[in-house]
Amino acid sequence: MGESILNDHHLAEKEKRLIKELRNYSPLLIAFSGGVDSTYLLYAAHQAMGDKAVAVTAISDIYPARETASAKKFCRQMGVHHVLVHTDPMTSAEFIKNTRDRCYICKKHMFAGFFDEAKKKGLPYIAHGANIDDEKDFRPGLKAAREMGVAAPLADVKLTKQDIRALSRKAGLDIWDKPASGCLATRIPYGTEIRVERLKRVEKAEQILFDAGFPECRVRCHGDLAKIEVPEADMGRLVKPEYRSGIVNSLRQIGFLYVAIDMEGYQSGRLNRSIK
Repeated sequence: MGESILNDHHLAEKEKRLIKELRNYSPLLIAFSGGVDSTYLLYAAHQAMGDKAVAVTAISDIYPARETASAKKFCRQMGVHHVLVHTDPMTSAEFIKNTRDRCYICKKHMFAGFFDEAKKKGLPYIAHGANIDDEKDFRPGLKAAREMGVAAPLADVKLTKQDIRALSRKAGLDIWDKPASGCLATRIPYGTEIRVERLKRVEKAEQILFDAGFPECRVRCHGDLAKIEVPEADMGRLVKPEYRSGIVNSLRQIGFLYVAIDMEGYQSGRLNRSIK
């Protein structure tokens, strides 16, 4: 009981510091993907500065359409001004090569588009939803953000992913337990060329799993092989005939010749192993 009270107090203090920090950036353009981190950041910024918090979402083949739809819906519900900016990292030969710097190249491209939008609207600052835990993984996109002067208020006040989920739940945000998503390029192993048709195939495959009742999943594209990752708790259900046969048939119909299940279960950033 006492530990819970202390933790609640600790979170409340972090939240106060965040609101204070955000007021230093008013007016602000917020990179909004619709994920847990950027949603909470947008919510907090809206609390801190009202209409001076503007959301911007990138539209590209590398982002699932359902995530864009979710972002639009949230902004409508919150009454937040929402801007859509079309970005196309596929115009970069280096991005298409899918090197270890893919995310760095992509974020440079995306934030350049966001800064153009901010300039048009007279918004002096841009922030994104990086948290303190992001530093623990290989995230070249963070380097791009720092180099371009994109603020990271959640990380600045030392908010962890767990903190953000707890504060989102407290705020009544229904995304508090939403699984991480990430862009579709993260489903293609480094060194394998990124093509639009591969991205679309992965998006369709993950939508098939989502519709089948597996909201936390990844479909890694290894050529003609679709490697499915779901949490260990869901693996038993996935292999039941009533699920397995339908999913296999559906993935075959969209172009995969082979379908496999990753025995380790779902892990975000799995493909980063090859570069660590």
